Amino acid sequence: MVNKHSSYDLKQMQAVPLEQKITMTKRRIREWYDYWDGMVYVSFSGGKDSTVLKHIVDSMYDDVPAVFVNTGLEYPEIQKFVRSIKDGKYDCFNSDIEIIRPEMRFDEVINKYGYPVVSKAVANSVHYAKKNIDKGKDTLRVRQLKGLESNQIGKPSRYNKAQWAFLLEAPFDVHSECCNVLKKKPFKHYEKQSHRKPFIGTMAYESLTREKTWLQHGCNAFDKGNPSSQPLSFWTEQDVLHYIKKFNVPYASVYGDIVPTSEDEQIEGQLTAFDVLGDYDGTMLKTTGCNRTGCIFCMFGCHLEKEPNRFQRLKETHPRQYEYCINGGEMVDGKWQPSKEGLGLGKVLDYINVKYK
Repeated sequence: MVNKHSSYDLKQMQAVPLEQKITMTKRRIREWYDYWDGMVYVSFSGGKDSTVLKHIVDSMYDDVPAVFVNTGLEYPEIQKFVRSIKDGKYDCFNSDIEIIRPEMRFDEVINKYGYPVVSKAVANSVHYAKKNIDKGKDTLRVRQLKGLESNQIGKPSRYNKAQWAFLLEAPFDVHSECCNVLKKKPFKHYEKQSHRKPFIGTMAYESLTREKTWLQHGCNAFDKGNPSSQPLSFWTEQDVLHYIKKFNVPYASVYGDIVPTSEDEQIEGQLTAFDVLGDYDGTMLKTTGCNRTGCIFCMFGCHLEKEPNRFQRLKETHPRQYEYCINGGEMVDGKWQPSKEGLGLGKVLDYINVKYK
């Protein structure tokens, strides 16, 4: 497939002011809504990105429902925030939210498929490479893990994953199927039943896979096998934070406050010039609580985080959930997997050298 856009196009769009991005996003939302005659919905996770997307869509239309998949892996604050919107607490949001559930629990998914570690791409490569190696096959995923994959001019490909080859010998299975089972399948079932097409709050900067998808399909992927709209694709995290501050958008309390990064140097309780003026343009913002939410027990990307990482923070903020995810686990037929006492993530994190205490 010929790419609709280039990486240069993406960088140009990411560099435009927020006001212009809002206008561009609304245009794409309108195109999607009109194309499907209003038979659309917002894929709502309760996180700050999808909260901004829902806020924009709800400012344009009052007949677009949102769908939240209750996987049981969300922070309690996320669950509470979603239900508060559904209960009509906020006038700026459409309260039409349908809460659906997956067919399997997280521990059941791990037992059947494996633990989600490093990234979706790495987990899939390890899973399928392990199968192919056992069969004596030399496939693309095997070559990527061995660092043998190259680009057209003979240099190492950016998709090489040789640093993770040690996962082939892990005492536990590795896979990314949890995302498919716990989130994608429930949404697909909803779409089949409702005949609605989704708005999704993902952004291209978040991963190579999402960037590649945007390059091929743009924001409104009419030509995909499963059509979807990602009208925030060219936004950045800073855009999301600035939008929330600019329009005073309610969001889940697990993120804490949204403050300028310069407030690290401020005296506690002291008002800043930003607070007095209410103008945060050109200022780098951050959250004082969680930076990303998603699934509490997911290990994707945790190896890249500075300390305190998500699990170290979880120990302080949600000790009960921390104990369940880190402890427990048992060897069954030579394979480490969750037990009744817990998920056993401690052993997995030890293996990939991620601190959690």
